[in-house]
Amino acid sequence: MSLRHAVLAALLDGEHSGYQLTKLFDVGVSNFWYAAPQQLYAELTKLEADGLVAGREVVQQGRPNKRVFTVTEAGVAELAAFAAAPAKPLLIRDDLVVKVHAVDVLDPAPLIAQLLERAEQAAAKLALFEKMLKRLRGDRDEGAFLREGERIGPYLSCLAGCRLEREMRDWCLSTARTLGERSAHPGRTTRS
Repeated sequence: MSLRHAVLAALLDGEHSGYQLTKLFDVGVSNFWYAAPQQLYAELTKLEADGLVAGREVVQQGRPNKRVFTVTEAGVAELAAFAAAPAKPLLIRDDLVVKVHAVDVLDPAPLIAQLLERAEQAAAKLALFEKMLKRLRGDRDEGAFLREGERIGPYLSCLAGCRLEREMRDWCLSTARTLGERSAHPGRTTRS
């Protein structure tokens, strides 16, 4: 998957400026694709040059003008081709997991603190995703929304984010607890 496809998918909900797109990525898209704001602006420029998005300038009073973008038919066709291609397996690159892998030769105290911090971050993201799910489905219960909702893709991807963050939170807490218990028993501690 490329950033191109994540941007096209994010723009399916309507017309957005680069700034609005960065906010969408911060909350809704970050559970499956991270991009820095400058990457998003550069990608919008490329997508527009390739005819996959259309941009227009919006004149604003008292503020600088802004450019807003929508997905073109060619952009939808690009997403369709991407969706039809085989999916690649999930790749994880997480420095915290590398540290846990090496904990047997490390002082576990700093790692326990990092695990607890990551658990808090995961819990905060989980709360944001749960709030987003509620906003997306409105007054409907989840089953009704999934059966009858107009656009369920953002909801389903947000569910994936919830599950990943919940699992990360739980793993961090149980790993920190295990390392703490091992540190409390001198005969079974990791090396420092």
